[in-house]
Amino acid sequence: MWTAAPALLLLSLLGPPAQAAPPAPGWTLAPAPGGGRPYIYAEGAPGAVLEDRLTVTNPGAAPLTVRLGTTPTGGTGAWTAFAATSLTVPPRTRADIPFTVTVPPGTPPGTRTAAVTAAATGPAGRTAAVRLRLRITGPAVAALSVEDVTTDGATVRYTLVNRGNTVLRPRVELAADGLLGTAHRRTARTTPELRPGHRVTRTDTWGERPFLDAVSIRVTATAGPGTRADATTSTAFGPRPWIAAALTGPAVLLLVLLRRRRTSRTDQRATRPAL
Repeated sequence: MWTAAPALLLLSLLGPPAQAAPPAPGWTLAPAPGGGRPYIYAEGAPGAVLEDRLTVTNPGAAPLTVRLGTTPTGGTGAWTAFAATSLTVPPRTRADIPFTVTVPPGTPPGTRTAAVTAAATGPAGRTAAVRLRLRITGPAVAALSVEDVTTDGATVRYTLVNRGNTVLRPRVELAADGLLGTAHRRTARTTPELRPGHRVTRTDTWGERPFLDAVSIRVTATAGPGTRADATTSTAFGPRPWIAAALTGPAVLLLVLLRRRRTSRTDQRATRPAL
């Protein structure tokens, strides 16, 4: 289990050393003794500093030099710091190496994995690894937004943004409502996994587009109960002269009717007999 560990390496002699013998290939790397752990498990909240120890055992008759590291070197691996990054273990000796894992503030809750490694030099040159499983605690927040919805008439382009701290797999529905009725309705589709803080831009094509209509396009994304977002844009379909005629024709007709009505009233006043 994770406990406070001293900054110095703890060495315990396993027996008297011999002279001029090569390092034994059977050296091992393992979690510090106690409980027979097959791997290292840690749990903590963002900002926590977690401590544990590794054990390098050298059963051979010559010193063993190893360099300590992590894999991968970025992400969770970069959170790990050793009391010493290189050490020499005397013959027939076990060395306990303290190390810490510092969880950055604001890290999303969930499980992360990595491995701590020891690479030996010389005739015993091989690398051993111990799995590190880290569980980050904290409230899970699911938040999603739909942004930058645009269309060129043939396609609809939009961006999904994961603004929470949990992994999402949004389902996206595309709908367009026009002046002449429903122009398009597409069944919701599941998108690839979207990690916290990440964004993805997608492009969807229309099915059968309306020949002549002005439509409002809505992109709706859902990712489980209570996680929903949408955004809209608008466009018009059809030849431009047709659209202009559709918009200006009624207005011109109305102006003609009003002018005729005014002319009729003027003529009626002009023909009235004087009293």
